[in-house]
Amino acid sequence: MITTEEPRGTAALLVDSRGRYLLHLRDANKPICDPGTWSIPGGDREGVESCREAVERELREETGLTVPLEEFTVVDSPGPDGTKGRIRVYLGAWDGNADELPCPEGIMFRHFDAATIPYLTMCPWTKEVIDLHQAGTPAPPAAPAQSRPGSRARLNVLGVHLYLEQDGKVLLGLRHPDAAFGASTHHFLAGHCEQESAAGCLVREAEEEAGLVIEPAHLELAHVVHMVDEPGGRPRIGMVFRAHRWQGEPVVREPDRCVSWDWWPVDALPSPIVPYTRAAIHGIQAGRLYSELGWT
Repeated sequence: MITTEEPRGTAALLVDSRGRYLLHLRDANKPICDPGTWSIPGGDREGVESCREAVERELREETGLTVPLEEFTVVDSPGPDGTKGRIRVYLGAWDGNADELPCPEGIMFRHFDAATIPYLTMCPWTKEVIDLHQAGTPAPPAAPAQSRPGSRARLNVLGVHLYLEQDGKVLLGLRHPDAAFGASTHHFLAGHCEQESAAGCLVREAEEEAGLVIEPAHLELAHVVHMVDEPGGRPRIGMVFRAHRWQGEPVVREPDRCVSWDWWPVDALPSPIVPYTRAAIHGIQAGRLYSELGWT
């Protein structure tokens, strides 16, 4: 039961094992709180939500993340109309790649260390929260880190990718120059799994990104790439599905992410191209089901 004493606003301060803070760049020139500033994920309670229910929902909606959170502090924050409000802030640990997070609201997510914070255009209450954390308040449990291969469990990011081939050519999209991942680079039609099956995710992404209609029964797993960008980085699994049948011609439906769709000969792929996309295509052509990249 919500009480009048419980703050309306909620937010999550996520810190990685290197002590960096996950920050969200808010839209500018919009009638929102703290436009054009770096802040942390969060939002107001809805209906009869508790603060914890609200912050967990907001974190899922804004980042796709579900991480353990503990109460940290309550700060004051003025609304867009100048009225005073309060925000309950929760603390958590996350060691992933900010560039791979979805960003349905705002501009982007990035990690910053404490030394960089003073040089950013910061949301005032977020700066206050980080200052409190830096002052020596209890830190979150350390995010899992791998001291040696296989020593600790580590969540892997799961991405799904669409392999369409016709007349010896494969469909690839040219990513937008400002895209968080693969800017100005050719890549599969792809997306990250949400609360859905891998095939269901790919069916949804194909319609949302390119206007293609695909039945799950017409998808076949063609290749899997297990990769890591750097030692100790977040591992990622890319599942590549071949569609044997589909309806429609690819059109650009998300121009802020992909500027064009084109068919490329499998033996003359464009450059630049995402490395694991090239590896998957070569693997499919060679009849291999699995590849690894970046592991030492």
